[in-house]
Amino acid sequence: MSPRGTVLALTCVAALLAPASALAAYSVGTHEQVSWVRRAAANFVAAELAGNGAGACAILDARLRGTQHHRTCTERWNAGLAKLRREHGWRSRVRAQQRAIASAAVVVHGNNASIELPTPLMAGRSNFRWTENCWMLEG
Repeated sequence: MSPRGTVLALTCVAALLAPASALAAYSVGTHEQVSWVRRAAANFVAAELAGNGAGACAILDARLRGTQHHRTCTERWNAGLAKLRREHGWRSRVRAQQRAIASAAVVVHGNNASIELPTPLMAGRSNFRWTENCWMLEG
């Protein structure tokens, strides 16, 4: 194996063996802020896995919880989750996302935060905003 290949292989092994706390060291923000963002993300993913539209809406920013086209947030999410749950591989992708939350890098900048996950939580992004005295997912 070439020296470059050896270094690459050792780097990959080290990354796989590193504890979650070492990976989380790349987070920016106070320990409490980072924990809150992770908890909000975990609650959102748990609601998705349970098919719980109301639980998913509880994590959404107020602008996203409103009634649209005579359908409440809960009705929209229940319908959307029912459709997603029928997709092949959806549950395993969401479970992988759930496992990744504990060690994902979180970056908090003022009232905005993001969490780096293998796939976005919603609308192509995983962004949160501090509002209503908690972190709320925004689309």
